[in-house]
Amino acid sequence: MAKDTSTNLRNQVMYSVFVRNFSQEGTFAGLQRDLDRIKNLGVDIIWLMPIHPIGEKARKGSLGSPYANKDYREVNPEFGTKADLEALVEAIHKRGMKCIIDVVYNHTSPDSTLAAEHPEWFYHKPNGSFGNRVGDWTDIIDLDYNNKELWDYQIATLRKWAHLVDGFRCDVAPLVPLEFWQAARKAVAEVNPDCIWLAESVEYGFIHYLRGEGIDALSDSEIFQAFDMSYDYDIFETFQAYVEGRGPLSDYLEALNRQESIYPANYVKLHFLENHDRMRAHYVIPDDRDLKNWTAFLYFMKGCTLIYNGQEIGASHRISLFERETIDWSDLGTDQDISTLMARLSKIRRDPVFAQGSFEAHESAPGLVTASLTGEDMTFAGVFAVEGRGGLAKVAVPDGDYENLIDGEMYQVTDGYLSSTGEPVIIKSANKKR
Repeated sequence: MAKDTSTNLRNQVMYSVFVRNFSQEGTFAGLQRDLDRIKNLGVDIIWLMPIHPIGEKARKGSLGSPYANKDYREVNPEFGTKADLEALVEAIHKRGMKCIIDVVYNHTSPDSTLAAEHPEWFYHKPNGSFGNRVGDWTDIIDLDYNNKELWDYQIATLRKWAHLVDGFRCDVAPLVPLEFWQAARKAVAEVNPDCIWLAESVEYGFIHYLRGEGIDALSDSEIFQAFDMSYDYDIFETFQAYVEGRGPLSDYLEALNRQESIYPANYVKLHFLENHDRMRAHYVIPDDRDLKNWTAFLYFMKGCTLIYNGQEIGASHRISLFERETIDWSDLGTDQDISTLMARLSKIRRDPVFAQGSFEAHESAPGLVTASLTGEDMTFAGVFAVEGRGGLAKVAVPDGDYENLIDGEMYQVTDGYLSSTGEPVIIKSANKKR
């Protein structure tokens, strides 16, 4: 684990923005006009998906993937100018939020600046042509980190951006050498000692596949030596199996509990129900009350919470990475809109227990999750009916009457049990002094 990682990141909420499809304009300015609403969600960190120019060669779709980067040091003119980006970051900071940007360091577009100027910095197939080592990523070519001059260029680029932004989300970080990330973190700290480092770590199955193909791929245990946060892809497959009816809920909860013991004490996981690479949460969890319970449970988990733009209105359509497809914001203010719930949950998770407490979750009854965060002075208990059914939930607080911190309703705990009506519940209790 990065030894200087702050566990305060566990109290925070991150909001991921795809600038192209966020607003009608698809620009930095279009996002800037909506910052007050985003702030009111309880957001601490805005993550901008790649802001750099996109390659033309081998594009997927008409506009191309933002992850087929053409120039690490420039701004995509589709989004605006560098001055527009600077104005956006300044407005984010003015509202007390931080801004991190996506860096895609495993690969570039085939017609990138680096490919033209430094072809020797790239992976080459046996016939000498550019290529990539993984999957159907036909719109990109891989970099080769055996070249130390590439390290110097990439680190200098990070230092440049670190004068403006507050951190980096690093795409497929496990495919780039750990030693590079460690060197980059050290060098960037000279410019911005509070820089936030988020790794898009990958599923265990993908690591197993890559290693079987002779490709180096970093495990979470290695990633945490250089990064503050990593994706929770280590357990996401069990979540998918459950919501798709292929596996029990208990497997997911056991995997979630296991994170408490297999990672360093100051580990920070980025927990999410959806992101730009996955189906929308409301698509895989179509029932509104189930989704409300899953959202509450997401905020209760120990780690940083991720919201993907549009999730707050219960969007079920997955916007394209390759086309202009604006999010339909017409559900703002309707029953689909869970912004108010998210804002309340973000306030609840400000308590220090969410950063320092011990986390545990179990299935009390079919589809009924009970979870606890236990600190030195306070215990929070949560009951989440992720299948919409109520029932008796065993909770880790003394008998008594409690206010549901989500909606203000009163609940009684008797003989250690709380009777759930199917709505999400979070209560808290002071611990008895020993």
